[in-house]
Amino acid sequence: MENSEFSYEDSIRLIDSMIKKAKKSYVTKGTASIVWGVLIVICSLVTWAQLQFSIHLDFNIWLLVFVALFVQIFFSIKEKKQRKFQSLDEDSISFVWTAFGIAIFLMSFYNSKYGSNESSTLFMILYGIPTFITGGIVKFKPLIIGGILCWVFSIISVFTEAKIDMLLMAASGLFAWLIPGIILWRKYQNRKMEKDGI
Repeated sequence: MENSEFSYEDSIRLIDSMIKKAKKSYVTKGTASIVWGVLIVICSLVTWAQLQFSIHLDFNIWLLVFVALFVQIFFSIKEKKQRKFQSLDEDSISFVWTAFGIAIFLMSFYNSKYGSNESSTLFMILYGIPTFITGGIVKFKPLIIGGILCWVFSIISVFTEAKIDMLLMAASGLFAWLIPGIILWRKYQNRKMEKDGI
């Protein structure tokens, strides 16, 4: 039996094919970003309207975040079971967003116990972290820019009143998640059409 040598060119081709396979496996529809973007924008604008026009609601609009969180967890588990291949990048992103979800929950719990009128600044700082990291990992500029804008808005919010902070929170949701989510959704639809030969 002859020893078949694995040439330099063969190894480069193998590495290249593995990278392409990993990139293809990272096919996100952008739906999670769209859902979270819409949710943050709506909750922020409703809170702004409450402060601006002295409107009173019988429930805390921000509780919708927890409903969306459980829905997101359900769909993430379902999608993970259907996926045949999980890249190292996807594992890293999963841990980043899990840490983010836990941090948001803990901050919300802290606010419910002690109250905080200035927490919007801290939330925007938190919004920027997983968004910026994810954008860097997958080389997606809209997420990187969105993360940076969250931090810029958080700095501005230090000098503004609470109702303006809510408009800055809405802008954070728009630029960090909603717009990148729409871009990802369109890319996903284009890939799907190419795959189907349309």
